[in-house]
Amino acid sequence: MDSITTYYLEMKSSALLKSKPRPAGLQIHECIVKQFQYNRFLYQLVGAAWQWTDKLQWTDKQWIAFAENDNLRTWVAYYRGSPAGYYELQQQDGGDVEIAYFGLAPKFIGRGFGGYLLSQAIHSAWAWAGTERVWVHTCTRDHPSALQNYKARGMVVYRVETRGNPLVDAANEFKASETNPKS
Repeated sequence: MDSITTYYLEMKSSALLKSKPRPAGLQIHECIVKQFQYNRFLYQLVGAAWQWTDKLQWTDKQWIAFAENDNLRTWVAYYRGSPAGYYELQQQDGGDVEIAYFGLAPKFIGRGFGGYLLSQAIHSAWAWAGTERVWVHTCTRDHPSALQNYKARGMVVYRVETRGNPLVDAANEFKASETNPKS
């Protein structure tokens, strides 16, 4: 993949949410006691398959500042005692709540959990006092059904950006430097 397209989606009214029913056995709980190590674990568990790399080099101090901040809340979906997925909501200025991270663990993809988990993420965002808009971004490196799931829940695309793939760009630069070394 030579380029990455990022889609920014939003919902400006809770009345637009098109919820999916809860699959049998799936339970979602908010992490009331904040533990940055658990957020880091969930980020790696869910994000590894989709090349989430922006936080992999973070120090404990950076993780604490992000995950244990009052403006971030985390929910985890469990199926038969195992974490099946999660979402993090980040409250921002002006009444915006971002679905900062959302996804399923690899063993739980394809079981019909994603639509319900996203429904609950959006519902939780609207339940946060002062919310006027819920937004999220996804990209072409995410699960092939991600964009459609957001749209099916009632979110609408408000911006699209395409840029070169940094992994491909870096590899191409390396190859070019080997074939054309600077003297």
